[in-house]
Amino acid sequence: MPQDKIILKLLEHDERLERIEEKMATKDDMREIMEMLEGITTIAQRLDQERIFTAEWVKRIEKEVEEHRQEIIKIKKVLKIT
Repeated sequence: MPQDKIILKLLEHDERLERIEEKMATKDDMREIMEMLEGITTIAQRLDQERIFTAEWVKRIEKEVEEHRQEIIKIKKVLKIT
């Protein structure tokens, strides 16, 4: 009788270990995930840098447009154009 309980317990543990192994990530799995995350991080950094450069570029263009608008206003006044 006690042997039966031990055998049943071993089988139960065996099943639990199999379920754990199915869900467990290996070192290779984790390495692959880390490589993917590094790639995503690199892309995110590039996009952020691009966003910063684009924002600065837009500011410069907006400033230039405003300068041109002021110049056009002056020209219209000189030419008496409304």
